[in-house]
Amino acid sequence: MADPVIAVLGPTAAGKSDLALRLARDLGGEIINADSMQLYRGMDIGTAKLTAGQCQGIPHHLLDVWDVRYPANVAEYQRMARDAIAAVTARGRVPILAGGSGLYLRAALDDLNFPGTDPAVRDRLEAELAARGPAELHARLAALDPGAAAGILPSNGRRIVRALEVIELSGQGFTATLPRYESLYPAVQIGLRVSRGELDARIAARVDRMWQAGLVDEVRGLERAGLREGRTASRALGYAQVLRFLAGEWSEGEAREQTVRATRRFARRQESWFRRDPRVIWLDAGPGADLPAQAVATIDRCGSPSAGSRSTSSPSTNSASASSRRGTAPRTTS
Repeated sequence: MADPVIAVLGPTAAGKSDLALRLARDLGGEIINADSMQLYRGMDIGTAKLTAGQCQGIPHHLLDVWDVRYPANVAEYQRMARDAIAAVTARGRVPILAGGSGLYLRAALDDLNFPGTDPAVRDRLEAELAARGPAELHARLAALDPGAAAGILPSNGRRIVRALEVIELSGQGFTATLPRYESLYPAVQIGLRVSRGELDARIAARVDRMWQAGLVDEVRGLERAGLREGRTASRALGYAQVLRFLAGEWSEGEAREQTVRATRRFARRQESWFRRDPRVIWLDAGPGADLPAQAVATIDRCGSPSAGSRSTSSPSTNSASASSRRGTAPRTTS
């Protein structure tokens, strides 16, 4: 059997980045980003993107690919991720997908074909969103595709618009475009499970660290670079709240508290998404858990990478230099 692609997934603040780094060192791997917001250049603090030093010499792919004004495109990510998987595998190393964007992970691993987009339809729906708000459009989605509506927060205008666009263009429900859980690759998907109370505490601590690290200044700089124009990036957790503070709509304290609340709601939604996938093997990621040992044992049991893939040579000797942590696939608009 071919060596598996490893995916490390779960809610925000569960410890995915740390585990992915440890597995990359132990297995001779390279990490492929599966966090939709870490694809944006300059969105570092608010997405908990690792610095070059924190990458510890492990090659990271698909970071800092898009400008903040560029609308997210999961079909484009799919092409880039599969190219990255092929390139890492060709170097005799182990591809490790890491992130909490469920649709992006499925796009990389599964046989998903994404309907195209129609600018006129998208612009009309975006105008309706701005005029009427997400709740009304969510109600429309619930009437057309209850399953899709159940999986999208009523406040997530971007995803509601995309679902309505797909329904209009394809003539079928949005959930019908997501096939069965069947991967194109041999894959081991490791989910990180953290208790609700522990995860809530980690999220609050993470937001505190982001503020201390200068999130407000980061957003202020990105605002000058066009962040408010970005249909996707401007709605990212933390960034959306700080933009409202900078616009005078909220105090800084309100923006901070709303970031914690929104992130906790998002983590619940991530858990709900991943729990629907029967392939995910859940590991305890709570305090005191020996997560690396659990993960390695799981990989060995489900499909251990070959000895060749466990190369102990420095990642910096590969063509994907460890010093080159930025996006490894060119941005395309096709």
